[in-house]
Amino acid sequence: MQGLIIENRTNLYKIETKEKIYEATARGKFKKDEITPVVGDIVEIQVIDEENSKAVIENIEERKVYIKRPKLANITQIIFVVSSKDPKPDLLMLDKQLAFAEFLEIKAVIVLNKTDLDKKKEFQNIKQVYEKIGYKIIETNAKNREGIKELREILKNNINAFSGNSGVGKSTLINGIFNNEITQEGEISKKNKRGKNTTTSTKLYEIDKNTYIADTPGFSTFDISEIESKDLAQYFIEFNKYIPNCEFVGCTHIKEENCGIKQAIEEGNIAQSRYERFCRIYSELKEKEERRW
Repeated sequence: MQGLIIENRTNLYKIETKEKIYEATARGKFKKDEITPVVGDIVEIQVIDEENSKAVIENIEERKVYIKRPKLANITQIIFVVSSKDPKPDLLMLDKQLAFAEFLEIKAVIVLNKTDLDKKKEFQNIKQVYEKIGYKIIETNAKNREGIKELREILKNNINAFSGNSGVGKSTLINGIFNNEITQEGEISKKNKRGKNTTTSTKLYEIDKNTYIADTPGFSTFDISEIESKDLAQYFIEFNKYIPNCEFVGCTHIKEENCGIKQAIEEGNIAQSRYERFCRIYSELKEKEERRW
């Protein structure tokens, strides 16, 4: 029997099949082969106790996508949630995540949440930069359910992961989509305005047929080291058009003169702020690569 892993808690898996949900453990052979079933995996199970819905995972189907942290398989779309205020927008994190989504070939959507708290409407500058690149932007005020209908529509027929730092409102948005308190809402610490992570397990919630949301801990420690520094520029998708204009093959777009990217910035075709964050991420990746050796 085939099913989808919708939850994982300390080596116990909930498997959704056409008929019902089973609680399963994994065969010992997976540990031997150093493979761990994860949420989002399509698996084959053997039922060992029908009455109590108990089963064993026998096989894991080939994954189309795999994310190491948090462990997730076969997602098709990532919703990157950025708060307009409290906590302040973390655009460096956003750019890391967008680059990783491009690397994984997963659709990316940006949600600007808590727009009501941004009295100066500074989030409009963020919206302008990313819309120009070509990303879908949705403005939301999760507490008042503003933007929820549009967000719900874009989730259809996808396994969606919600990503973003703690406190940006991921759980509140998910609760708004379901119109039901299914995930514990995080509190923003008044002392330091930083979020407290309240989600402890990875879980898929079904919205409609073939439509799921993953509520996952761990994205605040997002690691994109699978991307090599020399390849980073191609995952900043607005750069691609201008890379052929670089004088040198293998241009890093950092120190070189006659660089197509730098020229595009001067001409206003690439945002200076995006380029500066590219340089920071490039340096981080380069430093990690050097430490490896």
